[in-house]
Amino acid sequence: MKRLGFKWLFLPFSRLYGLIMAVRNWLYDSQLLQSKRPEVYSISVGNLTVGGTGKTPMIEFLIKRYMNNRSGAVGETATLSRGYGRQTKGFRIATDMDTAETIGDEPLQLYHKFKQWIRVCVGERRVDAIQTLLQTHPDTSQILLDDAFQHRAVRPHLSILLMDYNRPFYEDYPFPVGRLRESRHGARRADVVVVTKCPNNLWSTEQQRIINHIRPYTRPDIPIFFAGLKYSQPVSFTTYQPVAQLPQVILVSGLANADPLEQYVRQTFTLTHHYRFSDHYVYSRADLDTFLSALSADTALLTTEKDWVKLDTLLSPQERMTSPLFYLPVAVQFLADQEQTFIQFLDDYSLKNR
Repeated sequence: MKRLGFKWLFLPFSRLYGLIMAVRNWLYDSQLLQSKRPEVYSISVGNLTVGGTGKTPMIEFLIKRYMNNRSGAVGETATLSRGYGRQTKGFRIATDMDTAETIGDEPLQLYHKFKQWIRVCVGERRVDAIQTLLQTHPDTSQILLDDAFQHRAVRPHLSILLMDYNRPFYEDYPFPVGRLRESRHGARRADVVVVTKCPNNLWSTEQQRIINHIRPYTRPDIPIFFAGLKYSQPVSFTTYQPVAQLPQVILVSGLANADPLEQYVRQTFTLTHHYRFSDHYVYSRADLDTFLSALSADTALLTTEKDWVKLDTLLSPQERMTSPLFYLPVAVQFLADQEQTFIQFLDDYSLKNR
C-alpha cells in the first residue's frame, strides 16, 4: 500500500511526461516536425514500455526469415540501432574489431551470429545513419530498425509493436508512475502487434481477451499475434557447440526482466544461484572473478547470448578453455499455427509497400 501511494505521488509528473510526448507525436503527425521514409524498405521493431519485450529475438526472426527466403546478395539486409550502452558516438558498421563498448551488446550479439549475411550498424541519428549506409553500401535493399518505435524522425514502411504478455501496456502508465515511454494511444502507429513472452499453452479465450484490451488503442484493421520464447540447448563458450545436458548451474543475466529466463532454467536445470543485474549491465573483471569462484567440478556457468559477448572478452584464453561456461540461445516461437500467418503477413505487406 505504501509503494502504491508513493507511485501516485508522482502521477502529476506522469501526466506531464505523457503530455509532452503527446505534443511531440502531434508535431510529427501534423508534419510540423519532419519524418523521413527511407529510400529502401524498412521494418521497425519497438515497444511502448521501458525494458525488454523481446526486440532482439524478433530482429533475429526477421533476419533468418529473409536469409532463408530471399535470393539477394549477402549484405543486402542491414540492422540499425542506436547501440545502447556503447562508449562511441556516430555511425558505425560492425567489424571483427568491435566490442560491446564500441557498438553495444545486442548489436554485437547480432554481428557474431549473422555477420556473414548482414551488415550490423549503429547510429543515434538514424536518418543520417541510413543516408550514410546507403551511400557507402548502395546494394542495401532492406533495413531492420531495432527499438525505433519512438524514433519519429524515421517513418518506416512497416512498424512492428511488441508487448510483453507479463507487462501489458494497456494496464500501464507513462514514466515515472509506470513504464510507458509514451501514452497507450501511441500503439495507433503500429501496423502489427505481437504479444511476446506468452506461455505456450495460452488459451484462445485468453488471447481474445488480450486482443479486446489492445484494440481500443490501435487501428481497427491491424493483426495481432501471440508468441513465446524458445530456448535452445546451452552452447559452449569454447567450442560454440551445443551440449545436451549440464550439471547444476549458476545463472548470470543482465536483463530488464529475467523472471521468464529464471523460470525456464529452474525447470530445466538444477539452479544453485542467480546473479541478476540490470539491463545492459557492464561486467567488470571483479564480477567475473566472483562467478568463476562459484564454479566447481559439478557446477557450470550459464548466461544469455548478449551477456556472453561481454563476459567472453574478460576471459583469459586459459579460463575460456578450462572453465565450464555456456550461453543459452533464445528465439521467438509463435503460438499454434500463427507463425505461417505472420510470415504471410510480412510477405503481403512487403509486396504492397516496396
